[in-house]
Amino acid sequence: MKKKLAIFLSSLLVLTIAAGCSLGEKKAQDTIVIGSKNFTEQVIMANIVAEMIKAHTNLNVELKTGLGGTSVCFEALKRGGKNGGIDTYVEYTGTGLVNLLGMESITDPDEAYRIVSEEFKKRWNLVWLKPLGFNNTYTLAVKKEFAQEHGLQTFSDLAKISDSLILGATMEFLERPDGYPGLKKVYGFNFKDTKSMDVGLRYQAIANNEVQVIDAFATDGLLVRYNLKILEDDKHFFPPYHAAVLIRQDVLEKYPQLKEVLNKLAGQISDEEMQQLNYRVDGEGKEPSQVAEEFLKEKGLI
Repeated sequence: MKKKLAIFLSSLLVLTIAAGCSLGEKKAQDTIVIGSKNFTEQVIMANIVAEMIKAHTNLNVELKTGLGGTSVCFEALKRGGKNGGIDTYVEYTGTGLVNLLGMESITDPDEAYRIVSEEFKKRWNLVWLKPLGFNNTYTLAVKKEFAQEHGLQTFSDLAKISDSLILGATMEFLERPDGYPGLKKVYGFNFKDTKSMDVGLRYQAIANNEVQVIDAFATDGLLVRYNLKILEDDKHFFPPYHAAVLIRQDVLEKYPQLKEVLNKLAGQISDEEMQQLNYRVDGEGKEPSQVAEEFLKEKGLI
């Protein structure tokens, strides 16, 4: 009897270990890896996506925020979460159109969305879900008192005095075709100097008068904090940058519920709301995860 009991217990132990391994494998397989670029809005949006998945599915989530610029996130998405990359992140239609597809800028937001949706699916088997509502377009910003002093309302106004000014901008903006190189061709900018800066540092630089102009996103919360004026892109150089969740097709095929869950966010975030969310982090010092959760509860989405 003792021998039979020992054999039974040994068999039970083996089965338990095997079951544990199987559950561990399932847990790993059922994790969605969510990435973001290296600025506040992206980290907030990654947390919003994560909270939606946690609240409405049985899937696990892993956050990889602040990965870097567009190219870093995009390459990580193509690689996929199982291969050390990511499964999804929030991208912008203008970035997808000009920076990733290498196409000409267009002003029609619906046409831009149609093109990126079709081309990304065809080239990389990646899916754009429905737009989230806000248009985080690139812009140029100056101090409000500086704008009043020099009569600045538009990019064209700025171009006339650019040779006496210093532009502070991210390295990505200074290099990408839908950034400064393209702006120079369209507006004839000839800044006295350009300085490459990290995202947050350029706001400190303009506050300290180290630069007179910075690149910005229209939904930046720091625009409010530093009382800056957004200048008008009067020649409509920048394409629309409507935000949307970009996700791998194979992930949607394996977890089809994700499409319905994440499309609940469609049209839910206005430009002003996104700017306020950014301000809660950059201006008030709240954690992106807290801001994301509070926003979703305010909207009744979780």
